[in-house]
Amino acid sequence: MTNDKLTWLRKNLFSTWYNSLLTVVCLVLLFWVLRGVITWATTQAQWSVIQVNLRLFIVGRFPQTLYWRTWIVLAIASTLGAVTAGVFFGKQQLTKQFSALFTLIIGVLLVALPLDFTSRLWLLLIAALLFVGFWVGGKFPKLLTPWLSLLWLLSFPIILWLLGGGFGLQSVSTNLWNGLLLTLLMAAISIVLSFPIGVLLALGRTSNLPVVRWFSILYIEIVRGVPLIGILFLAQVMLPLFLSADMRLDRVLRAIAGLVLFSAAYMAENVRGGLQSVPRGQIEAAKALGLNTVLVVLLIVLPQALRTVIPAIVGQFIGLFKDTSLLSLVGLVELTGIARSILAQPQFIGRYAEVYIFIGFIYWVFCYSMSLASRRLERQLSN
Repeated sequence: MTNDKLTWLRKNLFSTWYNSLLTVVCLVLLFWVLRGVITWATTQAQWSVIQVNLRLFIVGRFPQTLYWRTWIVLAIASTLGAVTAGVFFGKQQLTKQFSALFTLIIGVLLVALPLDFTSRLWLLLIAALLFVGFWVGGKFPKLLTPWLSLLWLLSFPIILWLLGGGFGLQSVSTNLWNGLLLTLLMAAISIVLSFPIGVLLALGRTSNLPVVRWFSILYIEIVRGVPLIGILFLAQVMLPLFLSADMRLDRVLRAIAGLVLFSAAYMAENVRGGLQSVPRGQIEAAKALGLNTVLVVLLIVLPQALRTVIPAIVGQFIGLFKDTSLLSLVGLVELTGIARSILAQPQFIGRYAEVYIFIGFIYWVFCYSMSLASRRLERQLSN
């Protein structure tokens, strides 16, 4: 194995004198940059801005006495996510190395995060639920698969009820939904709503009905020709003009409408690419077997089309998650907006690097997790 590595190094990095010189120069530059970054991070950076404002980054101005609701929401979402991962990726993925790494991460979080005793107990409970959910999903995949979509759909009204209150719980204004909480909530709702709308638009664009086809084409091309920030401003300013004076949509709902309308147009083009990849012969064979058009689309065309464009769809989801950062420009204090609010505090003025590195790391963790899940899902479906 060592000889193979040396052969690879000689062939790719030290094949000629100028390649060797370029390799050495790049290594020196890389060492210089890394040394500067490590020196700054360990001696000059003031990470206290993160420690002091961690609660603001995560839940914003959500009432501290009601934090138990956010912990329950996190427990519900984590458990369903673990069960889903267990169903799709199987019990064999829960290796000893993964278990050890997960335990190490939880241990570091318990030690490093400035949490009180109750919060640490909640974190331990959620970690246990993740293990149990993954095991249950891998143990009973056939039993749980038909119910997964229903469980996720039922979880959304429960989560919204816990966060917003009502029906016996103290109401919490959406103006207090800030930080990562608002970012995740808006991204999840927008993703769930934009996907079926995008599929319908893609089917409409390939329809033989002229009215449906031209409506879909006009919608897709018009929305794709307008920047997202313009759509968000239109949703905040113009949407209330089409409603009666007695009906006032919440700012969060208007922002979700803008994200969904924008993302659905791009989702439609991704799905349309998958629809065009399905061989025409399969459609004709399905019709020859007596299947009507609806069954042909649902059972033959869509499963193959969606499997083909999984990378593009997940890329759209990742883009939508990052696009939520634009909501701070329309008055919503999500993760980027709360960072700007923290930087406006007199004692933290000038701490741009620490704050933006922290929120950039949060965005990277979630985006990379979606990318990793999509790659594993591709491999699972290709087997």
